[in-house]
Amino acid sequence: MIAELVAVIGPLWRERHQEPLASRPRRRAVGAGAKHKLVFVDRLLATLVRLRHDAMHDVLTCWFGVDRSTITRAISELRPLLAAPSCMPAYWAQSIMGV
Repeated sequence: MIAELVAVIGPLWRERHQEPLASRPRRRAVGAGAKHKLVFVDRLLATLVRLRHDAMHDVLTCWFGVDRSTITRAISELRPLLAAPSCMPAYWAQSIMGV
């Protein structure tokens, strides 16, 4: 199930993440700058735990070993993608919509 979500949402997240970078001239080479401390799969897991169990951001910061702002940013980036109808796996659509 997580692998399906990663396969569906991963490219959308990467595309949204790259849009602002491509819209302006680069000052640094591609790959320069700070790296993500929370990889995409961990971002997705943190968002799912937050949405499913209503875990506090402070709890998630301890679990993933990152700053609170990183968790907040991850959730705010992925939550709209999870809500999009195009990201709904086929078996969820069948059970929810009766398709």
